[in-house]
Amino acid sequence: MPSTVIRWFQYDPEKKRLEVGFRTGAVYAYLDLPPDVFEKMKSARSRGKFLNEEIKGKYPFEKTKDPSQT
Repeated sequence: MPSTVIRWFQYDPEKKRLEVGFRTGAVYAYLDLPPDVFEKMKSARSRGKFLNEEIKGKYPFEKTKDPSQT
């Protein structure tokens, strides 16, 4: 089921880095994310809800793209 919030996401298991592109154009990288958490996100019924409940606020992040700067 497509997400109403997330446009795309990709995970680098070596760096434990999850990048998430939002429909707003913003891109965030979540750092030190264990592979098992990413696997759970991939299979979650609602990836946006999973991101909000299981990743945001629990893992360090950085904003890599701000839509106002494009």
